[in-house]
Formats: sequence, structure tokens, C-alpha cells
Amino acid sequence: MSGHSKWSTIKRKKGAIDAKRGKIFTKIIKEITLAARLGGGDIEGNARLRQAVMLAKEENMPKDNIERAIKKGTGGDQGAAAFEEVTYEGYGPGGAAVLVEIVTDNKNRTVAEIRHIFSKHGGNLGENGCVSWMFAKKGSIIIDRKVIDEDNLMELALEAGAEDVKSEDTEYEVITDPASFEAVKKVLDDKGIKHLEARISMIPANTVKLGENKAESMLKMMEKLEDNDDVQNVYSNFDIDEEVMKKLG
Repeated sequence: MSGHSKWSTIKRKKGAIDAKRGKIFTKIIKEITLAARLGGGDIEGNARLRQAVMLAKEENMPKDNIERAIKKGTGGDQGAAAFEEVTYEGYGPGGAAVLVEIVTDNKNRTVAEIRHIFSKHGGNLGENGCVSWMFAKKGSIIIDRKVIDEDNLMELALEAGAEDVKSEDTEYEVITDPASFEAVKKVLDDKGIKHLEARISMIPANTVKLGENKAESMLKMMEKLEDNDDVQNVYSNFDIDEEVMKKLG
């Protein structure tokens, strides 16, 4: 079970998404606001905004919330203007690489909080560039294995422009170039192939396998990072065997 695509799966199994829906809405609203401020409020002409709105709709965010966030981003709102994007890099337990994407109005406060989370769980915050070279921005579409067989999905996804289809115990992950992400997703949607998650993600080139003790600390660290109000996304290259995951519940 690799960290880059399956951390969301772990959250779903724990029921954390439903429990923290308000927090998820807050993070998506931040992303919509920032995307609109940086690229304008035209959804068709702003790919980042389009993808943020797509995520909002998949989380059943009310249309009024989406429209207010876009208006806030394009209307010169001082709250929107105060947001900054920062990416922090470091290592988790066992040397797993970690990327943390932040949107904050106070970098000093946020970096102190993130450093504390890393150190408390056996990790350490690193210098800019220390692990980002291990990751590439890709489209990621997660599909339950029960929905379609692997050969059919492979044929359909590759014909639509996907780069690869990876197979896990219970899921498939369709990997795309960011520019092809929406086109591939549309083909799958049009064929009635429902996804568990679809987003632009940071995919690691290799993984670090963690034993039970390190895995437990890593998952606790990931959860604490996700729970921080300023954290938008967390990516890692950890790998955890299914047997270990079952032990950890």
C-alpha cells in the first residue's frame, strides 16, 4: 500500500472524511479562492480553478459556497490577498519523503506547527528541494476493482490518453499527464466507470517500505498534518504491506 495514492483510502476506511467534512470544505474554499485570484474567475479558462470546483462538486459543496469563493478570489478581497502558497519538505519515520502543500496567512506560525508535527512523530523538516525531486505532478484517478476488470480499464484508459494503470489489492489507479487528466476522466465518466477519487497529485518515483512501528508513527504524522488548518495536501512515498495495515486496523 503506497502512500501517494492510498492515504486517501486509509482516511475513507477510518471514516475521517465524513467526520471532517467541514474542514474539507474549508480547504477546498481556500483552493478555489486562491486559484481564482491567481488565474481569474473563468472556470473554462483556468484549469486550476476548474479542478478545484470539480473537487468541490464531488464533495457536494453547495453552489453558493463555490460562487462566493470565486467572487472572493477575483474581487480584491483582503482575506484572499493575504494567502500565500508554501510547500514544506521533509522526512517521516523510516526516511519516507514527505511533501506538505500549505496555504497560509502566517508562514511563521504555520512552519512552527508543521515542524512540531514532524519532530513529535519521528520525522524532520528539511530544506527546500530535499525531496521534491522524487515526485512528479500527475493526474490520479482511483477506481474500485469491483467496477471494471483490469484489462478493460487498461485498454480504455490508455486509448483515452492515460500513461499507466496501477493495480492494488482493492483498487486501480489511473495515472495521467496533468494536461490529459480531464479528458481521461471524462472518457471514464461517460462510460459509467465511477471513481473513488480523482485529482492532480504528486506521484513519487520510488517508495520506502515501512515496518509496523514506523508505519504506525507515519500514519499518525500524516493524520496530524492533514488535520492542520493550513495544510491543503500531504504526499509521501511510504509503502506499507497489507498485513501490516491489517494489524494497525
